[in-house]
Amino acid sequence: MAAEQEDGTFYLQQVTITEEPEDDYQYEEIPPDDDFSILEGDENLENIVKKIQQRNEDLNAAAQEGVFISEHPVSQRPEVVDDFLRNFLIKMGMMKTLDCFQTEWYELLQRGSLTLQDVGFVPDVYTQNQLLENEVKNLKKDLENCKTTTNTAGETLIKLRKERDFHRMHHKRVAQEKNRLINDIKRLKKHYESFEPTLKKITEKYNTALKHKMLTSLEKDRALVQVSGLQATLRTIECGRDLQVAVTSGDKGHRECRKDGPTHRALAETREERHHYDPLQNSTKQMDSEFPIDTRVNPYLGQMKSTPSNLLRSGGCKMTKTLKVHELAVSCLALHPRKQILVTGSDGRLWKMWSIPNGDIIMTGEGHGDWLSDCCFHPSGNMLATASGDQTVKIWDFAKVECVLTFTGHLHAVWGCAWHTCGDFVASCSMDNTVRIWDINSERCRQTLRGHIDSVNSIEFLPFSNTLLTSAADKTLSLWDARTGLCAQTFFGHLHSCNDATFNMKGDTIVSCDSYGVLKLWDVRKVAIMLSIDAGPHPGNQVVFHPSGQLVVMASNDGTVKILDLPSGQLHSLAGHEDAVQCVLFEHKGECVVSGGSDGTVRLWT
Repeated sequence: MAAEQEDGTFYLQQVTITEEPEDDYQYEEIPPDDDFSILEGDENLENIVKKIQQRNEDLNAAAQEGVFISEHPVSQRPEVVDDFLRNFLIKMGMMKTLDCFQTEWYELLQRGSLTLQDVGFVPDVYTQNQLLENEVKNLKKDLENCKTTTNTAGETLIKLRKERDFHRMHHKRVAQEKNRLINDIKRLKKHYESFEPTLKKITEKYNTALKHKMLTSLEKDRALVQVSGLQATLRTIECGRDLQVAVTSGDKGHRECRKDGPTHRALAETREERHHYDPLQNSTKQMDSEFPIDTRVNPYLGQMKSTPSNLLRSGGCKMTKTLKVHELAVSCLALHPRKQILVTGSDGRLWKMWSIPNGDIIMTGEGHGDWLSDCCFHPSGNMLATASGDQTVKIWDFAKVECVLTFTGHLHAVWGCAWHTCGDFVASCSMDNTVRIWDINSERCRQTLRGHIDSVNSIEFLPFSNTLLTSAADKTLSLWDARTGLCAQTFFGHLHSCNDATFNMKGDTIVSCDSYGVLKLWDVRKVAIMLSIDAGPHPGNQVVFHPSGQLVVMASNDGTVKILDLPSGQLHSLAGHEDAVQCVLFEHKGECVVSGGSDGTVRLWT
């Protein structure tokens, strides 16, 4: 038996036995191998299986004892030696070494050569080494992150230092420039102070001369009025009848006789009724004015029979006079009802009165807090209404040489103003989308017309009527009854903001222009468009009819005056202004065109 053991070679194969019922277990046949042999006698297969089962039971008991020992509070060993080695070899990928280790390990277990200490747990030092190794790896990662953050912070610090140095240099340079400018301003102030006495003297002389000239002109007008009144009274006494005479002041033979007009006595009674005397308060209360009847006839309709000159109709109108009237833009023009006197308004907050075509200055008015947008003569020619961007309307009396009324109530800039033919009311339109009618006698707002949804750009009374015409930025025109404040009609057709609109002499046609230079003629009775002319693309600022109704003139933003001949439909341009043309009007007889522009000049075209 010993000889057989010395001569023979023994091999052990690891077999894992699962705890399953023996009935369902399928045994695997082992193929015959010449190198594999099993000892006969007592160590047969059944004995080997029994020994292996007993060994497994011993291992389980040892494992339970190890768990019990691991639960002891003094020391904790999480892993046994063989599992630790297996895990290490698997982790390192040493599979051949793992096979050899398992073979030798189970052989030793079967022989009983391994003691309980050999199959115990891994000492704590290994576990601590693993923990320390993981901690070292984490600390290295943190160190790398800290290095990256430190480098980024260093770069940011360098950049901030450079920006700080740059801003310091810039601050020093600005401070030096500021000190230099302060010194220059001080020198200029001293230099200008030396001119102040001379300027004061020149201003006083200019004001004195202007007042003297104005008073002379007013005295002359009063004398002419008195002479004309005395002559009319003398003729009335000689004829022995009550003539209805309307005497004009200063114009040659321009008189108006109306059969339905009030006599001087009726006019005096009307003026007396406006001021009611209260004996208890011993004062005079100003009462509201009454709107005149709306059935009067325009006495100037006879001018529509005349035709414009061939020069105008052919477009051959030439510039004959240029007046430099303001330093800033000329924003509005107004012509005296009977005299050759022109008022110009400016963006420089003042208006000036001129004699045309000579160009002699008569008067200057200053009092608005912002640019002037419109001006209009009283029907009698003795007063002037001005509208301004300071949200006010002012009434100027030429006899008193001062502003006698200031109407405040609009919330935004006032774009236009217009007198009623009776002279007791003035209407204004504003950027606050409203129209207001002011009573000159009671000095209050009589009506506020609301209906437009955008800025109201222009306003005009139909002559000898209570009808108002407005144009607005909401692309519409509207007709209003000034007595009731109601909108009678609205005209739709413009595609852009309407800048201006006006009646012809007869009152049956309206012409309007918009911000794209489109001209439209409207039939008032049919409420329809009669003609549409594109004179753009530059905006049209103001439009006006010739007294005959056959010509239309428009002030264009391209620096030209557009003339439209209605019978032929031809459009002509008058070039001469150096900047946009803001306003335009016809002379009384219609033989001259007057235009004002942003270049501060007024030009006469004949």
